[in-house]
Amino acid sequence: MELTLSKYIAFPKEFVWGCAAAAYQVEGAWNEDGKGPSIWDTFVHTPGHIANSETGDVTVDHYHRYQEDVALMKSLSLDAYRFSISWTRVLPTGTGHVNQSGLDFYDRLVDELLKHEIEPYACLFHYDLPQALQDQGGWPKRETAFAFADYAHVVSERLSDRVKVWMTHNEPWVTAMAGYGDGEHAPGIKDIPAAFKALHHLLLSHGLAAEAIRASARQPVKVGITLNLNPVHPASESKKDRDAASRMDTVLNRSTLDPLLKGTTPIQEFAIGRLLAGSLIKPGDMEKIRTLDLLGVNYYTRTVAKYDSKFPVVAAVQVHPEGREYSGMWEIYPEGIYELLMRIWNDYLRPLQAGAAPGTKMPEIMITENGIPVPDGLDFDGHVRDERRIRYLKDHIAQVHHAMDEGVPVKGYFHWSLMDNFEWAWGFSQRFGLVYVDFKTQKRTIKDSGHWFTRLIQEDGFEY
Repeated sequence: MELTLSKYIAFPKEFVWGCAAAAYQVEGAWNEDGKGPSIWDTFVHTPGHIANSETGDVTVDHYHRYQEDVALMKSLSLDAYRFSISWTRVLPTGTGHVNQSGLDFYDRLVDELLKHEIEPYACLFHYDLPQALQDQGGWPKRETAFAFADYAHVVSERLSDRVKVWMTHNEPWVTAMAGYGDGEHAPGIKDIPAAFKALHHLLLSHGLAAEAIRASARQPVKVGITLNLNPVHPASESKKDRDAASRMDTVLNRSTLDPLLKGTTPIQEFAIGRLLAGSLIKPGDMEKIRTLDLLGVNYYTRTVAKYDSKFPVVAAVQVHPEGREYSGMWEIYPEGIYELLMRIWNDYLRPLQAGAAPGTKMPEIMITENGIPVPDGLDFDGHVRDERRIRYLKDHIAQVHHAMDEGVPVKGYFHWSLMDNFEWAWGFSQRFGLVYVDFKTQKRTIKDSGHWFTRLIQEDGFEY
């Protein structure tokens, strides 16, 4: 009989443990207190877009229940909370008139977090573009990047006396490709050239907003961005599949990492990119984009790519290997988070560090999202025994620790998400939270995974 010895995985005392959420997914109050419509308000109210025709009109009602939710965060011993700000709650039409009631809400939320000794990490954009700006062309239009910088200035001016960490965007790749490429997300457009334009303008808006935040900040701040990143593996060792994986990697990963960390773009590697590059990328754009104090890594799964000539741009399709474990949405692949962190460190940050002038501050790395959707439910005694989520957390956090042992300076880990909530096109069918929510009564119940996460934070580690 083979004995397996467990080991204790310990993290530094200063390591940041948190949870993340997005405004549209949790706030509700979609048309209250002067808030304007976003593209997601429009999208969910158009039949055929969302599973079961569900909407985020109310979702988990965080707008009215934020005090209860912050108390939950405190009970979980969280160090930090990464939340997003609704652009249309602050600027109902995206520009011009500032809605003070909207700013007041985020004012109260930040104060409540600080009162409970939870560090606020504010993200300015998580998919919810003002509908008024979409009506003028949205992210494929260069003007939207400058409107975003003006919005960043307004919010920073109000909150930067207390908020020290700012993320400009959550997953600009998803905003561009799912919103303008395949149409799964709002605004539901299927136009590949528009998606490439949108991605460049999203990255440009990051640079412009970073300038605006730093210029208006009322104390020293860190400005970062969060990226959805997947290791890409070929479905076989054939040259066609390996080339397909390389192209998929360029679109999925290098299209955001290269501009932000190298000041270059790989889009010219594709015919559509070569066609667009001259008119799309203006002098000075890449220098603007390459500004980063903090790189947030959102990791859920890997991509396995197979050659398929029917698919535009990459001539590749994602496949799902048999014999693997899957969640409600993706393959479970813990090794991928280690692979990703090592790649970012070896291909981007270490060379950057080697070539930097003495005293240059390097971007920090954090895991800003990681989690699993599983079909949780309340047992007869009111408990939620989500053993699969606990196993997922152990396996992925152990891989983060492995990367740290190899020299990658990861500064924190944010679980997605605090609570079950509205999961975009999936509606309420996928539960990611450490806290179970009864969507009819709004009752919150901490799951077993939430209690496990609390012990991890309090003990700075766990037995694995």
